[in-house]
Amino acid sequence: MFEIVVLFDGYSTKLPNGSMDANCTCTLIKGPKLIIIDTMTAWDRGKLVQALAEHDIEPENIDYVVCTHSHTDHIGNNNLFTNAIHIVGLVVQQGTIFFEDPRIPNEGYELCSGVKVIATPGHTVEDITVLVETTRDGEKTLFAVTGDLFEKEEDILEPSIWKSLGMPELVKTQSVMRSRVINLADFIIPGHGPMFRVSHTMREIVKGQIIE
Repeated sequence: MFEIVVLFDGYSTKLPNGSMDANCTCTLIKGPKLIIIDTMTAWDRGKLVQALAEHDIEPENIDYVVCTHSHTDHIGNNNLFTNAIHIVGLVVQQGTIFFEDPRIPNEGYELCSGVKVIATPGHTVEDITVLVETTRDGEKTLFAVTGDLFEKEEDILEPSIWKSLGMPELVKTQSVMRSRVINLADFIIPGHGPMFRVSHTMREIVKGQIIE
């Protein structure tokens, strides 16, 4: 049984001067292991420590840090969690030891029973998604913490949002991965927007956006 806590909703807004004001969603998974997904920017250190303290968690209590990719708004506070195993994209790190785990792009890397990291390239070549199987209102429920595979709920009806922010050469791959994940998930926690419940209509729309 896991509790999924969105500590901070991500956002992204284009400014009149052409720059972007953005920060990522930061998610805490409470269960047999304590897992934090995407640690925001370096300027968020204090508020992240405070948010964890409200759950009686110190940074040294975290078992896994998972970053859905290595953009700076997703990795800014990794160094708070020096007791944790770090997974940044496809790379697993503990201390000064780094390795790419072949399970991530194949059957998935299990952090503990019910929590798995899978490869979902598209926004970048290294993108990963965390799948969490739990119970909500007495029913089995799967949460997908997707990073920027899904920018926000709005990009389902406006695919130009995610297409403009990812790697152009991976648009086809991302379209396939988006359909794969939304078909698995009951809830999606996107990289730059609030969590949303998946509907059959959403799945059909995303399926129709697959680029052959």
